[in-house]
Amino acid sequence: MSEGQLPLALRLAPEATFETYHAGPNAQAVAALRRLAAGAGERLVYLHGPPGTGKSHLLQAACRAAGEGAAVWLPLEALVRGAGPGALAGLEHLALVCLDGLEAVAGAEAWERALVGLMAASGASGTRLALAARAAPAALPVRLPDLRSRLGWGLVLGLRPLDDAGRAAALRLRAAARGLELPPETVEFLLRRCPRDPASLFALLDRLDRASLAARRRLTVPFVRALLRAEG
Repeated sequence: MSEGQLPLALRLAPEATFETYHAGPNAQAVAALRRLAAGAGERLVYLHGPPGTGKSHLLQAACRAAGEGAAVWLPLEALVRGAGPGALAGLEHLALVCLDGLEAVAGAEAWERALVGLMAASGASGTRLALAARAAPAALPVRLPDLRSRLGWGLVLGLRPLDDAGRAAALRLRAAARGLELPPETVEFLLRRCPRDPASLFALLDRLDRASLAARRRLTVPFVRALLRAEG
């Protein structure tokens, strides 16, 4: 793979849409990214928050809303493994660039300079930027003062984790998007018996969906309990 070539497998997750994201306490972030994808509002949005708050989901949703060919989502951790900083060159011709996981390149001077270059070029071309990291700009361990300053130029929003009611709503929303009936008692059972982080819950929902289709059974508590026991 050459310096400026992007990895091939950076496809948007099918379920990553604004409609399948339960906003809960993060409604402002959803609204900001909807505006960004539509070419309105702030031209730079920076999301930060702990794992499980939906940063990647929202960035991918923004790319999907902006339209195929007009936007790109780049998870920087994967990009670092598969390409060099030159992969960021020329992206300013797109309408929207979404860079996910800035902590993966923070402190790497060549990558930081590439980010500064992209942000400067995007300012000139009108390209909109959506950035995400676990830490806020002031707490991100970047080396270049210019980059630290630029990261705070736009709208900076912290994402908050969902409470149990929010997790239940997120599960129901994800199930409904699949056309899957998830009774309230089953949701309650899952939240009591399983890891509560959204990634684990959604992965479990994928398995339950497949098992339900294979067995032609509804996702009742007894059926789900039996499946979980079989998984060990």
